[in-house]
Amino acid sequence: MAGISFRNVTKRYGKTVAVDNASFDIQAGEFFCFFGPPLSGKSTILKLILGLETPDEGEVLIGGKPVNHVSPAGRNVAMVFQNLALFPHMTAGENVRFPLVERKIPEATIKARVDEVAGKLHIGHLLHKPPAQLSGGERQRVAIARALVRDPVAYLMDDPISALDARLREETRVELKRIQRDLGQTLIYVTHDQEEAMSVADRMAIMEQGSIRQIGTPVDIYDRPASRYVAQLLGAPMMNIMNATTSGRLEAGEGTIVLPLDAAPQGVSGLGIRPEDLKVEPWAERHTGKPAKVYEVEPLGGYTVVTLDTGAQKLRALMRGQPQIALDSAVALSCNPARVHFFGAAGETLRA
Repeated sequence: MAGISFRNVTKRYGKTVAVDNASFDIQAGEFFCFFGPPLSGKSTILKLILGLETPDEGEVLIGGKPVNHVSPAGRNVAMVFQNLALFPHMTAGENVRFPLVERKIPEATIKARVDEVAGKLHIGHLLHKPPAQLSGGERQRVAIARALVRDPVAYLMDDPISALDARLREETRVELKRIQRDLGQTLIYVTHDQEEAMSVADRMAIMEQGSIRQIGTPVDIYDRPASRYVAQLLGAPMMNIMNATTSGRLEAGEGTIVLPLDAAPQGVSGLGIRPEDLKVEPWAERHTGKPAKVYEVEPLGGYTVVTLDTGAQKLRALMRGQPQIALDSAVALSCNPARVHFFGAAGETLRA
């Protein structure tokens, strides 16, 4: 296994900057995830690591050694592409074996390695079938097995389980995390699914238009986002972002949320409250601020999403269980000031 680093790497396609001055260090044996919306540069970073693309500026290092001019074969990195790229004329087993056969590995070693990986991914009963006879989820697992069967310095995965149904996706990501921990290998994972990114990654990088906006553990980024962009990207439902005014006290949400002025940092122009941190109570005259109106209630079993109308915008609260809240009723909104996120005029996070 090996660590992977970028040093001020930029990649352009014509006038489009796909990766903009990116620098990061991925530790050997780490499960690292690149997360962001489509066209944010995630897949281009994988191609630069693999050697399918060459940086216009900067340096790519694998195991501490520059590899800008090393061929993909010479980098010994395994890749699972989003489109799977299975050979249609081969069986699933032959697809899995292929990287080892190409390297002229002894047959006994190939069989043992294929059997081991097939067992971990539960595809042993599928190895005799061609890809055309497999479901989308089965083909996905075969493609992952073909990468795992090798002994590369790192594994790269570009949205590898996006084609699976929701339940199988949950099972597969748990299995991937366990397999990576058992192998102790470096695994770099790209996804636009925030739940997937947060559940598998040791650390993650948040991408926006080719730039890395924040790197950290999923919990650290969720609790301490570096900007308004990062704050809204993680969380479902997404964070409530409101304009803030200060006049003897801090008000937001059209006056439905009131906080003491000493809770806010200098220069605050907006604040964010996660739906799970927004407290909703029946309205009473003793409450500070203005009432909000219950716009919609979505019971989801173990929790309920309540949409609230403040007059100019909608806020969402995540409440445990199935609270009895009437549509169009007046409610009071509040939150713990310690759980509020403050933002400056440029969207940067301000610390209280």
